[in-house]
Amino acid sequence: MEPKKNLCAQVPVPLHTRVREEQEKSGLTLSQYVTQILTEYYEKGEKAAMENTDIKTLAFQIPAELFQRLKDHLARESRRTGKKVSQKDFLLDLITKALDEADAAVQE
Repeated sequence: MEPKKNLCAQVPVPLHTRVREEQEKSGLTLSQYVTQILTEYYEKGEKAAMENTDIKTLAFQIPAELFQRLKDHLARESRRTGKKVSQKDFLLDLITKALDEADAAVQE
């Protein structure tokens, strides 16, 4: 495991709020999320890291019971597979499968 060191910085409240919202959506811990952003910035350059404009945000509310079922399922899958299964990956997979099935039905 690579050694780690703490990084602490004061940022404006709106930026902090945005970072935390995006971090929660990503399914990563704050440490993982900030590491990912910094790595992308330094490995790909500022322009490449910031030009991801083909991605759109999809946000909606669900009942608390369904949310808890989702969290329980993700935890079980993470234990079963030995790697973290994020909400984002899980939902993208479900949406893709449903759209592929709908496209196939239209073509028949």
